[in-house]
Amino acid sequence: MLEVAVSVPLFAAQDRIPPRGGVGLKAEHYRTIIETLPDIGFFEVHAENYMGAGGPPHRYLAAIRERYKLSLHGVGLSIGADRPLDAEHLQRLKRLIERYRPGLFSEHLAWSSHETWFLNDLLPVPYTTETLARVADHIDQVQNTLGRQMLLENPSTYLAFAESTYSEIDFIAEVVRSTGCGLLLDVNNVYVASTNQQWDPVAYIDAYPLAHVQEIHLAGYTREADDKGRPLLIDTHNRLVDEIVWDLYAHAVGLIGPVPTLIEWDADVPAWSTLKQEADRAEAIMLSTKPEAVRNAAAR
Repeated sequence: MLEVAVSVPLFAAQDRIPPRGGVGLKAEHYRTIIETLPDIGFFEVHAENYMGAGGPPHRYLAAIRERYKLSLHGVGLSIGADRPLDAEHLQRLKRLIERYRPGLFSEHLAWSSHETWFLNDLLPVPYTTETLARVADHIDQVQNTLGRQMLLENPSTYLAFAESTYSEIDFIAEVVRSTGCGLLLDVNNVYVASTNQQWDPVAYIDAYPLAHVQEIHLAGYTREADDKGRPLLIDTHNRLVDEIVWDLYAHAVGLIGPVPTLIEWDADVPAWSTLKQEADRAEAIMLSTKPEAVRNAAAR
């Protein structure tokens, strides 16, 4: 692909999310948040849960948005699909962004639709020139429609396509260069994919286009085994962040510096206090970890 100069407008400065810990907003915690106003960096919501015109979800979200910064995370655009983007879905997304002014908007490097079917899963793509062109075209369409920059999340994968001609990192770097999008680094996805495909997760993070990372996700996984007895990790988002993922997060923060960090917990949702403790731990790591540039300067 030809290298082009891309300039994509960012979100408004007053809506910018601080480099703190945040949590995914769940209906189970609406009242607790509104009644206690906890000290939390931001909330993130799945866009598709708020695409209706009104009702209690919007009433609660509007009240919370008055007091907190918001990040919007899409799961239904199907950026990697071999089909045009759903124009109606994209317009609903645009209206939602105009209504709530999120500081960040992100989507997945995945596909979840085929012909007229929408699948309840985020499926991987082969890393080929053809896929690269399609993903870049879709991101361009999203950013032009929204008038905002989109963050692309690295996937949680369980296998590799034989036809791939790019490594995952090189593919993502090419997408960024071609579209001007930003990145959401899901550290749990890094560990899940690295275990399943026998990569080195530290080397993955070291080689990642870290200068473009504007948000980090942390979550829990479920450990299983494949038919040969080898470890198989499933990205379930239903438990505490694993200690090894915390270690990888500290390594990433040491390279990037503090960045908005979300605790994802989408199933078996715990008490609010558990989520808050996880977000506080992310903040503590950010505060205690000196970025590499600072360490290098101090050593000279």
